[in-house]
Amino acid sequence: MATLLHLDSSALPQGSASRDVTATFRKAWEEQHPEGKVVYRDLAAEPLPHLTAAGVSAPFTDPADRTEEQNAALALRTELAEELENADAVLIGAPMYNLTIPSSLKAWLDQVIIMGRTGGENSSVAGKPVTVVASRGGSYAPGTPREGFEFATNYLEKVLGGLLGLKVDLIVPELTRARSVPAMADLIGKSDASREKAHEEAAAKAKALAAQLSA
Repeated sequence: MATLLHLDSSALPQGSASRDVTATFRKAWEEQHPEGKVVYRDLAAEPLPHLTAAGVSAPFTDPADRTEEQNAALALRTELAEELENADAVLIGAPMYNLTIPSSLKAWLDQVIIMGRTGGENSSVAGKPVTVVASRGGSYAPGTPREGFEFATNYLEKVLGGLLGLKVDLIVPELTRARSVPAMADLIGKSDASREKAHEEAAAKAKALAAQLSA
């Protein structure tokens, strides 16, 4: 029985492109795993606290010397690390906010990356597949005028793949604001095509990953 860890970070409970695509992925996954398990965290609706000095120092402090604050901070980090370790696959909705990822997702990353455990060499989650739905209102693809302003997927590939050792697969719905921004009206066709492609990719990747893990 496979377990999927599903994280959403869009601030929008409705009308979110990333949430719509992660929902498509999850639906296809659950169809392949009707008896499987999904662990879900809505990082926007129930945000995690930012990493504090207590959380940073606790893993490297002798248990006998830890303060109550350190113990509480470490308990949260341990809970999040175990969720990631126990998952067979990970799904992350990561819309671009102000050229990078939402702060709610950054908070999760800061909490879950524990050097010497989940992070660094011999990571306890190395090789685990993670599918990231990285939506954005415009386009930052190679060759576009704003190519150099892309700090979302570039960052996520480095932190998820480099620090955690996860196997990263991206789905990138672009131009998601074309129907709401008059200046982007001529891009509606490309926006619709990108959205349709993202949903198709999500369903296909979920089914393929489910089959791989069931083999």
